[in-house]
Amino acid sequence: MPLKPDITPPEAQDTRVGFALVGIGKLTAEELIPAARTSEHAYVAALVSGEADKARGFARALGLTDADAYTYEQFDELAAREDVQAVYIVTPNSLHREYATRAARLGKHVLCEKPLGVNAQDAQAIVDACREAGVLLMTAYRCQYTPEHWAARDAVQDGTLGDLRLLHSIHAQVEDDPEAWRLKRELAGGGPLPDVGIYSLNTLRFLTGQEPEWVFATQHQPDADPRFREVEASMSALLGFPGGVSATIQTSYAAHRTGTLRVMGEEGSLHMDPAFPYDGLKLSLSGDDGTRQPSFPEYDQFTLEFDHFAQCIRSGDTPWTPGEEGVQDHVIMDALYESARTGQVVRLPTHTKRDAFRGTKPQLPQKQQ
Repeated sequence: MPLKPDITPPEAQDTRVGFALVGIGKLTAEELIPAARTSEHAYVAALVSGEADKARGFARALGLTDADAYTYEQFDELAAREDVQAVYIVTPNSLHREYATRAARLGKHVLCEKPLGVNAQDAQAIVDACREAGVLLMTAYRCQYTPEHWAARDAVQDGTLGDLRLLHSIHAQVEDDPEAWRLKRELAGGGPLPDVGIYSLNTLRFLTGQEPEWVFATQHQPDADPRFREVEASMSALLGFPGGVSATIQTSYAAHRTGTLRVMGEEGSLHMDPAFPYDGLKLSLSGDDGTRQPSFPEYDQFTLEFDHFAQCIRSGDTPWTPGEEGVQDHVIMDALYESARTGQVVRLPTHTKRDAFRGTKPQLPQKQQ
């Protein structure tokens, strides 16, 4: 796959945190490698893939050597690499637990793609392994590192919209390939909910800083469509937040690509469309005085993630989206699947602390006036 143009980072490599990228698929090739090239605090020191030739090819393209390319069977050899301080796990969901726990045993800090695992038990095992090994764990929720989403969060929490009333988000796309790993329950843990619907769920929690008290969900799994033999095609969910705040989420693998977010208060509203792609986010804030669209400098979402985690590794601070944040989404998603299966409202543990699962706030690009 072609790589994006190289840009000389502002900081010398020997002062940055070295990462091993575990899994070389589309996301790694088209987003993570270019993002690491422009990172101020991180760089790619090694690559791990199921295909040795693929790993060596990408290593050479990065200016690395064949010795920096590893197969999954060679993963534990990273223990000897002092320049590899962290791993970024970009494998199918069912492999997150194995490689996160192995990395922790090697003494490597772990940045893991969402969802953290395939269910809450799986995700909690990763948190426990990293805590026991004394390494940092960050769940890669890129939307919690963008200035647009933070501006939306500020509007929700600083009173700009008045008392919060309703939230709604849709995230959908068409998954054409019946053999895709994302359509295999054992590999993915579910269908669109843990893949794209999780962005809606996680962002609503991020905006409010609060946790839902109960959930109710329905799902559709058509019998005649070979894509959905194992996982749902679509899910719709209602979530009850503290103070009577109501949120709805819709997600699908069988609907035209859509990613929107809307929040309504008594005195104003906000709208993000698109709300979840890698770039091109658009935020509108509306009130009695009209509508405005704040602007922000250019940035790369994955670069912001790399830099935040690298800074936490240097300082020892807890990342803004630690493993516990990933576990909480699994707790809620497990409840959503239970509700869809039983047709009943499912109540969740009560968390009264705002941002109960989050750590140190990230540095963000400054808003332009």
